[in-house]
Amino acid sequence: MASPASSPAIPGGIPQPIVKLNQSVLLAGVIAGIVFQQPLFTTVLFFITLGAVLFGKKGSLFFFVGSRLFAEKNRNAPTDDPRLIRFNNTIATLLLGFAQIAFILHVPLAGWIFSGMLGVATAVALGGFCLGCFLFYQFNIQRYRFFGKRGDNVTDC
Repeated sequence: MASPASSPAIPGGIPQPIVKLNQSVLLAGVIAGIVFQQPLFTTVLFFITLGAVLFGKKGSLFFFVGSRLFAEKNRNAPTDDPRLIRFNNTIATLLLGFAQIAFILHVPLAGWIFSGMLGVATAVALGGFCLGCFLFYQFNIQRYRFFGKRGDNVTDC
């Protein structure tokens, strides 16, 4: 099932199989980290998502792997707006970054709470409701209200 921002017509969009791969790996990594009580899982996820946030598709390990793994599926798959995916990855990176800070400060409970928040958000996204899309939409609506400019497609989500 495609998210509300999905459209086969977005040039340069991120194909849904790659988006699902991103979400699935994030969820699996957070669950593995929590089950094994091993922050290294979330550290690896942090650096993977950081590359995607800083460099977009060119720095995304998920995009690189998904482009090759799902080459056939990606041709006809609906796509998501790259700005939306980058926004979602920024939220994931922030949560994972806060978790890393908590682990470094020897406050593991806070680290697992931040990681768990990401796990819940990705599980819900895999279930069909994208919290990041909702926040992206609200952000653009508020930007329009405050600045009177439409911004980058307020109705993307």
